[in-house]
Amino acid sequence: MDYYSHDVVTEKQVTLMEQGQASELTDYLANEVRIALVYNGISHTVMLASPQDLEAFAIGFTLSERIVRNINEIKGVELEYTEEGVLDQIEITQRCFMELKQQRRNMAGRTGCGLCGVAQLEEAVKPVIRVDNGAEFNINNLKVALNFVKDNQQHFKLTGATHAAMGLNNDGHIIDAYEDIGRHIALDKLIGAFSQKHAERPIAVLLTSRASFEMVQKAASANIQILFAMSAVTSLALELAEKSNITLVGFCRNGRATLYTHGHRLTGLSRDRLAKAI
Repeated sequence: MDYYSHDVVTEKQVTLMEQGQASELTDYLANEVRIALVYNGISHTVMLASPQDLEAFAIGFTLSERIVRNINEIKGVELEYTEEGVLDQIEITQRCFMELKQQRRNMAGRTGCGLCGVAQLEEAVKPVIRVDNGAEFNINNLKVALNFVKDNQQHFKLTGATHAAMGLNNDGHIIDAYEDIGRHIALDKLIGAFSQKHAERPIAVLLTSRASFEMVQKAASANIQILFAMSAVTSLALELAEKSNITLVGFCRNGRATLYTHGHRLTGLSRDRLAKAI
């Protein structure tokens, strides 16, 4: 098989060794490919991702990394397939492109001095964006989404190797879901999808992964006001969610959830029960 494949999953004959016995079976592997994000003809970064929904990924990444301020500054996305991977050719406005080039020059100019690491670390943290305050979600409806998580993880069922980011409506139904080997890429794909004009915007987002700093930062960039994570929350994620006015809830599984920040958007339970049963 060439390195690049349009298929999301690869079948492989393997040997299962269990309790001293060997048996042959078919295993399913999640494909990962190199995705080069190219802006106005200049390569910006290379990511490893699952080879589907790559236009949505390009749009979501460009928005969540604040390369553009809104989707209207993205003029087009074209995919170019090669044996080595995929070129995600993204055309942005000239103003945004000049700002991106200036940012790259600033970073490159500071690599020769030890003390300059302080400035680089400061630049690694983007300015805090405070999200809007209009969203409300009945926490009792979260169980609706959790009951259908597996139905929206077809590739995870086969491989056990992918994460998912899911958009929820007011009733807790999953209106859109994207999988990827990278949890942040799954979120970018979801952001890219609902940022397009024809897509319904979710009231909340549910992650099958942990909620780390970069996931909260991406959520803030996309004005996601409520972020549920089925796994843990990191300390920097909590700190940024507090500053960004994001309602952050972790450990959403097995009929429980833990509220970390801004519980005013959650209805349906009194505050002393928010960290208990859903």
